[in-house]
Amino acid sequence: MLTNQINPSDTQFAQLQNYPKDKPLVMLNILKFKAETTTNETGQEVYLRYFKNAQPFVANSGAKLLWKGRVFSTVIGNSENQPHLTFLVEYRSVVDFFNLISNPEYQKIAGDRGLALEYGGIIACETLD
Repeated sequence: MLTNQINPSDTQFAQLQNYPKDKPLVMLNILKFKAETTTNETGQEVYLRYFKNAQPFVANSGAKLLWKGRVFSTVIGNSENQPHLTFLVEYRSVVDFFNLISNPEYQKIAGDRGLALEYGGIIACETLD
């Protein structure tokens, strides 16, 4: 797993476009904040601002936050590169997700996400019955 990625590669983006359009999509977010950003704020401070500003866009897309938690410890894996926060967001469809991230108003605030994060993994998940 890459631990320095913030934005999807073209291949990752194309692969997500193949997700079934008629199924809910759950995004697992795995985040590690920068200790300090170029704006002299902590990554966590900048991300909190982004998270707050992103809420109306998430709500308008019909998505919902299912769960959010601070990482306590790594049981299996690289403890030295441990993320700080994980959360799950469920979208009604992959189309709703793409509509959200392509919204020009959302894109105005999305820069804070990249500014805040050392690593910003998002894993697209399909719910199993």
